[in-house]
Amino acid sequence: MTNVHVEQLALPDGRSLDYRVSGPDGGLPLIFHHGTPGAVVPIRAFEQAAHARGLRFVTTSRPGYGGSDRSPQRSVVDVVRDTAAVLDAVSAGRCLVVGWSGGGPHALACAARLDAAAAVLAIASIAPAEADGLQWMAGMGEDNVVEFSAALEGESSLRLVLEAQQDTLRTVQPPDLADSLENLLPAVDQAVLTHTFAEDMAESFHEALRISVDGWLDDDLAFAKPWGFHLAEISAPAMLWQGTLDLMVPVAHGEWLADRVPHVSAHIVADEGHLSVALGAIDQMLDELCKAGDA
Repeated sequence: MTNVHVEQLALPDGRSLDYRVSGPDGGLPLIFHHGTPGAVVPIRAFEQAAHARGLRFVTTSRPGYGGSDRSPQRSVVDVVRDTAAVLDAVSAGRCLVVGWSGGGPHALACAARLDAAAAVLAIASIAPAEADGLQWMAGMGEDNVVEFSAALEGESSLRLVLEAQQDTLRTVQPPDLADSLENLLPAVDQAVLTHTFAEDMAESFHEALRISVDGWLDDDLAFAKPWGFHLAEISAPAMLWQGTLDLMVPVAHGEWLADRVPHVSAHIVADEGHLSVALGAIDQMLDELCKAGDA
């Protein structure tokens, strides 16, 4: 029987943070940074693959999601202090870090500023809004263009856009997910959004948005301003994976990051999307990550 602990961590600044730990006691933690929107609910395919490698699987709900207190005007780099507090709570001095989609920038922040990060994997990560030479929204599906255009306008505009979607996503059922995200999912992504993965995605949306859109809003605002660290600071071994058919985070973002993250192992995968690129290569990704981090 897998050990599972779901707790609320009291942080030094008075906030509370939801976190969840599963897997073998004493195993090296794999910190998984969820997408946007998202929450502490695990993606079981990743969790099971981590357990198979003797790792503890650790997830959190970023500030403003689920039961985690909001941290207004947070920057991407602020995730480092929260991650360090979680590592203290699970009595770990080192870890592996994974970030998917909106979790990607947060994983890269850990690669730059978290001393405990032994190796980092960023999957379909968005690039900075001020990225030189990158047309940031080019190639995104319509919903993301609307969302990020509002983020660049500011909090009031973005809140209107996200609150209009809140009720749909916090009640969506797994069979309806593909339709609700239709213009963001190429056929290859729609094909994998089934069974347990669809259940995990739906449950994550439900938990993320059950109280408010604040976490989603603050994620988007953080992506649209300077992240608070420089990619050149990254010293931990880093791996990037990106699909060429991605409509949520276009392939140009992955290519831009691959050119700028120091000593990165980059995988730009033809004919894969935002979801399929990860689900089809979990074992390869985690084997590479564990080897890089000497897990």
